[in-house]
Amino acid sequence: MRIARFVVDSDPLYGVVEGDAGSEEITVIQGDPFFNGVERTSVRHKLEDVRLLAPIIPRSKVIGVGRNFVEHAHELGNDVPAQPLLFLKPNTAVVGPNDPVVLPEFSEEISFEAELCVVIGRICKDVPEDRVDDVIFGYTCGNDLTARDVQKTDLQWTRAKGFDTSAPLGPWIETELDTEDLQIQGRLNGEVRQDGNTNQMIRGVRELVSIVSQAFTLLPGDVIMTGTPAGVGLVTAGDRYEVEIEGIGRLSNPIVRR
Repeated sequence: MRIARFVVDSDPLYGVVEGDAGSEEITVIQGDPFFNGVERTSVRHKLEDVRLLAPIIPRSKVIGVGRNFVEHAHELGNDVPAQPLLFLKPNTAVVGPNDPVVLPEFSEEISFEAELCVVIGRICKDVPEDRVDDVIFGYTCGNDLTARDVQKTDLQWTRAKGFDTSAPLGPWIETELDTEDLQIQGRLNGEVRQDGNTNQMIRGVRELVSIVSQAFTLLPGDVIMTGTPAGVGLVTAGDRYEVEIEGIGRLSNPIVRR
């Protein structure tokens, strides 16, 4: 099931996206699916007539996982960490499909990172791996934009990873997905730059969620960004970066400087 957040006139709504590409419709659901479940109404719209928003604005946090693909760690001259390298992005970093990524004034080296993202569905702590599926609401595409120059000079990654618009998410949440063998692609202005697979992850989704839950109490709507495959590079104003993940869809964002 594909759960989207969108606007038609003013107030954001949630809906279920159904149908084949080019003829998709979205059925409005009652309230917030994270707390009310998925209760369809009789209101339907053509997908092309609505504006998709970030499928979730986390009430609490976005957790990133660094260097979870061997080749990506090596391409930046880093070793594979012995323990998961975790960091936080604020919810103000989140934007949705086709929203602009605004390059911050303090950096001249912003890079893209296509990632599978896990959306948490219930409050949980210290989740064993064999119970992880019980706490996951679904999955979406993400782009963990990073100020590389700032990442090198700051003692920690908050500015480099957490600036406004640094966490595009979308286009929707897919609630039913086998994450063991999914293609992850990233395209800069239509050209493939990243082409990896979740089977290349050092730690898979279930292991990551379990480990993250040992550090943080996870709340409904929290997002875990699971790491990026090799091929990262820089973006400049006027570019567009697309993240496409098998079984979910495509997230596309223009890059601007103001």
